Amino acid sequence: MDIYASDDEKGEAIKSWWRENGRSVITGVILGGAVIFGGRYWINFQQAKTENAAAMYQQVQMTISQADLTAAEDMTQELMQSYPSTPYAAFATLELAAEQLRNDQAEAALEYLSWTADKAKLSAQKDLARLRMARVLMDQGKYDQAFELTQQTVSDGFVSLFAEVQGDIYLAQEKQTQAYEAYVEAISTMNMDDPRKTLLEMKRDDVAVINES
Repeated sequence: MDIYASDDEKGEAIKSWWRENGRSVITGVILGGAVIFGGRYWINFQQAKTENAAAMYQQVQMTISQADLTAAEDMTQELMQSYPSTPYAAFATLELAAEQLRNDQAEAALEYLSWTADKAKLSAQKDLARLRMARVLMDQGKYDQAFELTQQTVSDGFVSLFAEVQGDIYLAQEKQTQAYEAYVEAISTMNMDDPRKTLLEMKRDDVAVINES
């Protein structure tokens, strides 16, 4: 717009500009409002989902503490189906699987652990599920499957834990040299103040003695 135009010319220029651009301006305002409203709705919706999942997870914990595994499994299934994208679904499957293992229900536990390893959103949850699966499979004598799981870690905090399981698998197969190397790796990748260090050093030293005999 010409800044030296008369008031009438400015007024006409404004009218002309509005006729040409008014519709797009209104559309932009409407769309902008829709985006803001939609964003707020999405945030509120996600928050509600998370809160519902958290409440249901607390119920799972309560039913497990009451030794009502049937109710715990029903609620865990609902979490898996309705809230799989929340971390609470994986928390529930991990806790239910742990309780099933305490009740000698290894196959049922493996199913929930497998779901967690595949579907959990947090890498630490995935690794914890794989770690527990590896131990269960090792106890069942399924060494190759167990070892394969130990090679899928993605979290730095689990490197030492998986190396230890590898050592245990090798030891169960009477592969002392490989077990020793795995325990050494587990120790080298752990924090100096890790409470597991003493136990791992004992495992390493015991295997070393076997190798020397």
